[in-house]
Amino acid sequence: MGHSSNAPNKLVAMANQIGTFFATQPKINVPEAVADHLRKFWDPRMRNQITSYLKSGGTGFDPPIREAVQLLVTQDNQ
Repeated sequence: MGHSSNAPNKLVAMANQIGTFFATQPKINVPEAVADHLRKFWDPRMRNQITSYLKSGGTGFDPPIREAVQLLVTQDNQ
């Protein structure tokens, strides 16, 4: 499967769904939990694609998911 122009949108939708799940858990820091989940379970190419999309002004992120992906950007650059 090649990279299509809607691939970032699919990744954003997947990340938003993960955030929706974590938002139902009590006493969870949603951005931290999502960033941790993406770090552990997403292929590095997927993480790179979603962080690049955010850095290029990507849209469609739920606010806690935008924060989670920003955490990945910040932590990956340390």
